[in-house]
Amino acid sequence: EVQLVESGGGAVQPGGSLRLSCAASGFDFGNWGMSWVRQAPGKDLEWVSRISPSGAATYYALSVRGRFTISRDNIKNTLYLQLNSLKSEDAATYYCLQSQYESSTPKSQGTQVTVSS
Repeated sequence: EVQLVESGGGAVQPGGSLRLSCAASGFDFGNWGMSWVRQAPGKDLEWVSRISPSGAATYYALSVRGRFTISRDNIKNTLYLQLNSLKSEDAATYYCLQSQYESSTPKSQGTQVTVSS
């Protein structure tokens, strides 16, 4: 059974940073592209970033490019998202997904990011 457990969210001030983690199990993590998506209250799910199975290729939404960095550790079966220069509009619940399913409703609990002064 695929399990994805996000962590690392919290409350930060504008301009602050957070590092999100996603612990993966139940599938061959190193053979899957992985993605982060987010959902703010009352808004649709928004794709944030994607990384190839090896980590060599990364992709970002325009809204986060230059501020967020996706990475992965295929030994630890863990996906990361470094969030820098956070803005109020980044506040959302963040989810990790296998990229093949990044348009689907996340089944994991996600991790909440709050940005306010």
